[in-house]
Parts: sequence; C-alpha cells; structure tokens
Amino acid sequence: MSLSTAPLLAFRSEVKAAWAEFPVKVGLLGVVIIVIGSLTPAYLPQASPVWPFLRTIGLAGEVGRISGTVLTVSGVFLVIDAWFRLRHTRYRSISPLAIMALWSLPFLISPPIFSHDMYSYGAQGWMVHNGQNPYDGGPGLVPGPFSDYTPWVWRYMPAPYGPLALQISHLMVDMSGGHPWVAALLMRIPALIGVACVVILLPKIAVRIGADVDKVSWFACLNPLLLIDYVGGGHNDGWMMGVLVVGLWVATHPRWWPLASMIVAVAASIKQPAFLAAVFLPLVCRPLGTWRDAKATFGAIGKAVASVAIAAAVFAGVTWACGLGYGWIDALAVPGAVPSISPSYIIGSLLQTIIDPTGISWITATMRVCMALGMVFIAYATIRYGLRSPLKALSWSWIAAALAASALHSWYLLWGGLLLPLSPSRRRMPWPAVVVVVFLLGHAAMNMGDRNGTFAIIAGAVCLLAWMAHIVVYHRVWPRLRRSAPLVESSPEDESASDVEAPAPAHPGARTKES
Repeated sequence: MSLSTAPLLAFRSEVKAAWAEFPVKVGLLGVVIIVIGSLTPAYLPQASPVWPFLRTIGLAGEVGRISGTVLTVSGVFLVIDAWFRLRHTRYRSISPLAIMALWSLPFLISPPIFSHDMYSYGAQGWMVHNGQNPYDGGPGLVPGPFSDYTPWVWRYMPAPYGPLALQISHLMVDMSGGHPWVAALLMRIPALIGVACVVILLPKIAVRIGADVDKVSWFACLNPLLLIDYVGGGHNDGWMMGVLVVGLWVATHPRWWPLASMIVAVAASIKQPAFLAAVFLPLVCRPLGTWRDAKATFGAIGKAVASVAIAAAVFAGVTWACGLGYGWIDALAVPGAVPSISPSYIIGSLLQTIIDPTGISWITATMRVCMALGMVFIAYATIRYGLRSPLKALSWSWIAAALAASALHSWYLLWGGLLLPLSPSRRRMPWPAVVVVVFLLGHAAMNMGDRNGTFAIIAGAVCLLAWMAHIVVYHRVWPRLRRSAPLVESSPEDESASDVEAPAPAHPGARTKES
C-alpha cells in the first residue's frame, strides 16, 4: 500500500464504519427526502429545467406543493433526529467527516435548499465574465438566462460580498460553460471544501487549546445547519468559514499568528465578517490569565493591532488582484432589503405598525439602535474575554453581530455558533444553542413552504408539530420514564439518551495529544 493511497483507504474504512450505524442512515434518508421535497414551486425558479418533468408527472400543481412541503419538513426533522442520536457515547469512534460526506451526497445534484442565493452567485459571476462589475448593480444589468434565475428582489441589487467571492463565482460560471443551472450546482464545490475544512480542523483546534473535543465534534462538525445551509444552500458563508478555520488552526501554532492573519484576510475577501477574527489571532495559542500584568497586556494589544494591520494589507492586496474595487461598502445594507427574523426588523416593524403604519422611520431607527447595541456588546466581549478566552470573545462577538444586523439568517449565526463549543463551559452540551438550531431549521422549512400555498403550509405545520413532539418525547421524556422505572432494565443506548449532558462523538484518537 503506497503512502498516496493510505489516506483514501483509511477514509473508506471510516465511511463503512459510519454507514453501519442506524442514525447515519436515518440522517441520509432525511437528506434524500429534503432533496425530493425541494422539487416544488417554492424552491425552483421559473426558468428551472425541472419544471417540464414535474408537469409530466403531475406534480407542478397543488398536490406537488403540499407533498413537497410535507417531505421537506419531515426530512429536516429526520436529520435533526439523527443528530440527536449521534450525541451518545457509543458513537465517539465514528469520524464526523465520514458522516458529513455521506449526508452531503444527495445535495450534489439537488437545487439550492431553503434559499436561491446560489443562483445569485452564478448571476454575479456571469456579470464578471461579461466585464460588468457586480458592485455597480444587480444581474438585471446583463439580461439573459442568469438574470432569469435570480430572484426578483435581488435582480437589480448590487453585490454585498467580498471581491474574492465574486471571482470564485466567476470561476464556477466559466466551469459551467455558461449554463446557469450547472453554475448554481458548481457553487457547492467551494462550499464542500469549506465544510471539509471545518469538520477536519475544528477538532484539531479543540485538542490544541484543551477544549472538549467530543462537544466540538458533535455540535459543530455534525450540526444540521452546517449540512443544510452550507452544503444544501451553498452559501458563501461556508467558503468564508472554511478558510477562516484554517487560519484559526494555524494560529494555534506558536508564533504563526502573522500567517493566520493573512489567511483570515483571504476569508474576509469572501465575506467581510471574517475580518473580526484578526483581533484575536495572536492570543489563540497563548491567552493571558489577567489584565493585571501590564507588560504582557500591552504586548498582547500590540500583537492584536499588528494582526489587524497585516490582515488589512493582505485584504487590500486581494482586492487589488480581483480588480473589482470596494463597491461592497455601499451595498452592505442590501441583505436588509427583505423581511427577516432579525430582532431589529421584528421590533421595528411592530413599532412602525403601532405608531406610523405608512412609513419606515421606526424600522430604520430600530436597526440603527440594534447595530449600536451590537457594537457595544462586541466591545464588552473583547474586553471581558479577549485576553483570557479569545475564541469565546470571537464567538460571542460574531453572534452579536449577526443578531444586530438588519437581516438575520441561520447561516449568519453559524459564524459564531461553530466556535461555541471551543469556549470554556460548565455544560457538557450547549442545550440552548441546540434549541436555537432546531428552531432555525424549522423556521427555514416553513418559510419556504409558505410559498407553496395555504394548504401546504398547514400540512407542513402539522408535520412540524408532530416531529417536535417526537423529539421531545423520544429524546427527553421517554428516557427519563425508563430511568424512573426500577424494574425495567435500560440498554446502554437508552441510558445515554436520557442524559442531555452526555458526551458526543469525536474523531478516532481525538483524546490523544497531537503530534
């Protein structure tokens, strides 16, 4: 066996071991059902080549809308159920990368899940291909098939993404031969690379900084949002997080933080929130215990400033190389152009309805207040945790930034959510974060299902309630009843299921010290 084939053979063995476990098969079935359910009017643009097939088999009407919504909601909660099952101690030896590889396979041929952003990426890449800067306007400036695939709300909006993201989209468009459907599917290539980096490197980072590897492997590496949003939805946040996690892993090596700053700058060239990580990179490997040591504190602050300066310089160099300029600055408000579940939009809309239903001034004012509060909290988290626990400060800062923004989506919360288990915590499992994950996935499924009509959303809501009841009863109530019955013997799996704080799976050998 040659050295070049050894990793492939080892990964093949890991995939076989993962496939032998029932929860992995349940999760894969859930993904397949999501893919089938996504072939409905809610998920497909009018220009999609799937429409003739749906009309042929009679699923382009009400029956298809209802069945598609029910299938999608059911598939989401099968994936969640599989995720819950995999938290048990018996699954520690299964590779998260093998599980995610199996679960990702159906998404390789599926339309974008719960979002049409992949079509917008393709359209922006097509604009670059035709010499048009996406910062000057939306895909409608270049009429044609790519523009037809773009949702109306974004068709004339400039791109808010970093210049490298637009050039990556340009590359995928060139690889597609100019076909918008193929270009959208190819957007999953950088997404898969990003997810692979997250799943492979986050446990390694946990080993180096002494975090709970089991919790990282379960909550971050097997998170359904990571699978559905970053692989199924193909969002460029996944590209950003993949590069950024590489930078964080590099930062865990002594004196490598300048290189990590350069890598983080590349991530920020995909999506700008990554830039915040540059502040904390010098302390990832060597955090300080207190502010009282003035010499060490000023040294840490100096390194943080140097890290930001390096990242800024590299970011400027990448921007120059991409040749698209800084037009994204004027487009930062674009994501807030549509309603979302952001606190600022919900509170602002409520105030606007009560005080002045005809205007938008209260919505605007609320967004500004929330943004200011978010900046205050980021400053507090930086001062409070930055020296002692830099990844905790970064995680909470990103979560605050996502919540304070004018638009909120589940893939925004993954910025900080993926780093949550790297933070010191008394809890074995971040249960409030788990509840948030379930809520966000349920909301995403129902939000897209709403486009399928009234009967579809009612049927989807019934399935949603049924699955949530199943999760609560099976994973919380039933195990506790089994434990409370003294004459009934519990299996090891039942006992592990009964404990919400049970440890989770990790990479084989994750508890050994990294060489």
